[in-house]
Amino acid sequence: MSKRASTVSIEDLVASIETARDKVMADEVKSLVKLGLPKTVAYKMVADRYRQRAEGDDGEADSASPWPDMS
Repeated sequence: MSKRASTVSIEDLVASIETARDKVMADEVKSLVKLGLPKTVAYKMVADRYRQRAEGDDGEADSASPWPDMS
């Protein structure tokens, strides 16, 4: 009997990672709000951790790569 490896498309993999990230971010925001932070502050803190733009952030988008410069 041979085991056949299942394949997953790159798009499905990226979508799964993004969904998991969004769930973790939402849980962190919820926890910070329970601690007494305003929702907008909590969202900005979490977004900064994940290098995302916060909702309502009208600042100019950073044209640099989201990956830190390791050189």
